[in-house]
Amino acid sequence: MTEVLVVIVLAFLVIAASTVLGPRLGVASPLLLVAIGIAASFVPFVGAAHIEPEWILEGLLPPLLYASAVSMPAMNFRREFGAIGGLSVLLVIGSALVLGLFFMLVLPGVGFAWGVALGAIISPTDAVATSIIKRTPVSKRVVAILDGESLLNDATALVLLRTAIVAVAASFSFWGTVGTFAYSVVIAVVVGFVVGRLNLIVRKRVTDPTVNTVISFAVPFVASVPVTLMYGSGLVAAVVAGLITGIRAPRDLSPQNRLSDSQNWRTVELLLEGIVFLTMGVQLKSIVENVQRDHQGVWAAVLIAVIALALVLLVRAIYVSGLLGVLSRSRARNAQLETRLQAMHERIGTPEGRQKTVERMNARPGIRGTQENLERFAARITRGLADIEYFRRQPLGWREGTIVVWAGMRGAVTVAAAQTLSADDTPDRSVLVLIAFVVAALSLSVQGGTIGPVVRWLSPKTDQAAVDEQNASERTSIMELLRTSGETVPAPPELTGDPTPEQFMQQKRYRLAVLNAQRAALLDARDNGTFDADALANGLANLDASQIAIEMRGEPADAE
Repeated sequence: MTEVLVVIVLAFLVIAASTVLGPRLGVASPLLLVAIGIAASFVPFVGAAHIEPEWILEGLLPPLLYASAVSMPAMNFRREFGAIGGLSVLLVIGSALVLGLFFMLVLPGVGFAWGVALGAIISPTDAVATSIIKRTPVSKRVVAILDGESLLNDATALVLLRTAIVAVAASFSFWGTVGTFAYSVVIAVVVGFVVGRLNLIVRKRVTDPTVNTVISFAVPFVASVPVTLMYGSGLVAAVVAGLITGIRAPRDLSPQNRLSDSQNWRTVELLLEGIVFLTMGVQLKSIVENVQRDHQGVWAAVLIAVIALALVLLVRAIYVSGLLGVLSRSRARNAQLETRLQAMHERIGTPEGRQKTVERMNARPGIRGTQENLERFAARITRGLADIEYFRRQPLGWREGTIVVWAGMRGAVTVAAAQTLSADDTPDRSVLVLIAFVVAALSLSVQGGTIGPVVRWLSPKTDQAAVDEQNASERTSIMELLRTSGETVPAPPELTGDPTPEQFMQQKRYRLAVLNAQRAALLDARDNGTFDADALANGLANLDASQIAIEMRGEPADAE
C-alpha cells in the first residue's frame, strides 16, 4: 500500500514539474511525461504494474472529453460540424479499411477482419494528444475542427472495432454495421442530452459552489456508464452532456458556481491528462517483453508501425484535400447567399418590411406570422450573416489543411483500445498491441514534437495593425451592446447623503439586474455568432467578476 501511495504522490509531482518545465525546455509536457513514464517502467515495482485499459477508456476519458466539450465554443462547433462529422466518421472508416488491407498483407495469420480491428484502433485522433496544438499560434478554426474531431471519432472507431471482432466469428453485414453504429450514436446523444439538462436543473438549485462542483464531477459518468451498459458510445454521451452544459451553464448557473467549476476542472484535466501520458510510457517495457516472449520480431513490428502511421497520414491528407475543395465551393455559394440575406436583414429592420414579412409568413401553409416566429426568422438571418463573415475572415487554405493533417495525433486511446483485444482469440495479440503503441508513440513524438515549428513555418504573416483594428472594433461593438442592454433596466432614484439599508439594497438589486441584462445580450450574441468567441468569453468573465464582487458586499451596517 505504501508503494502505491509513493507512486501516486510522485506521479502528481512529476505532472506538475513537467507542466512547468516542458515549455522552458521547448518540449510539450505530454511528450516529457511519456519519456518519464518509459524511464519509470524500468523501476522494478513500477514496471510490474498492470494498467487495465478499461480504466482509461471508461475511467479517464469520459471526464476529459466532458471537460473539453464544456469549454469548447458551441457556435464554432456548430459552424464546423460538417467538417467534424466527415473527419469523425468517413475518415475513420476509410483509414481503418486501408490499414486493414495493409495489415492483412504484411502480418501472416492476421486476416482482413483483424486488420480492420487494428486499423480502427489506430485511425482516431486523440483528444488528449490534440491538446498539444492548443499551445501553438494556430487558427481558431483549425482548433475547432481538431477539437470536434477528437471528441467524436472515438465512437466510430470503437463501434468499428467491435464490428470487426464480431465479423471474425460471423458473417459481415453492411447494414447491420450501419444499424449498430446508428444505435450507438443515437442512444448516446439522447442520454447525453437528458443528463446534460438534468445536470443543470439540479445544480441550478444548489447554491454551495463546492457541492455544485462535486456534482459536476459525476456528470460524465452518469452519462457514459448507462450508455456503455446499453452497448452505446459512452464517450459520445459524455461529450453531448458537456456540450449541453457548456451552452446552458451561463444562463442557468451562478457566476460563483461556474468559477468554482472552471478552476477545479482545470486541475482535474491537468492530472488526468498527465496520468494518461504517464501510463503510456509505463506500459512500453511490458509490451516489448510480451512480444519477445512470444518469439516475434520487435523491429519488424516497429517497421510495420512506421508504415502504418505513414499510411494513415496519407489517407488523412487525401481526405483533407478533398474537404478543402468542398469548403472552397461552399465559400463561393456563401458569397451569393450573403447578398440575399443582407437584403432580407435590411428589409426586416424596418416596420414596413417586418409587416410584409409577417404577411408572407401567414400566406404560407403551416406558418404563423407571430412575433415569436418573426424574431426566430430574424435570428436565423443574423446567424447566417455572422457565419458567412466567420468563414470569410478565417478561410481554410492549403496551409491550414496541412496543419489539420499533421496535428491529427494518436495517443493513449490507441494503446488502451489495443489492450482490450482478447488474449485468447486475437492472433499475434502482443504484436498488434506493440504496433498500436509504436504508432501512438511515434505520432506523439514526431508530430507532437514538430507541430510548433510546422505551425510557425506555415502560418502566413499577419498584418498586426489590421488585427488590432479588428479587435478594437469588436470590443467597441461589445461595449455598445453592453451599454444599450444595460439601459433597458429602469434605474432607481439616485442616492443622496448616507444611504439607508433599503436604498443600498435597491441599488444592489439594480446593478445585478443590469449585469443580468448585459449577460443575456452577450449570450444571445454568442448564439447568433455575432462576435468572436474569445471576445465574448472575456466579456462574460468580466460580468461574472463584477457580479461576484457586488454579491460579496454586505449592507452598510455590515461593512461597519
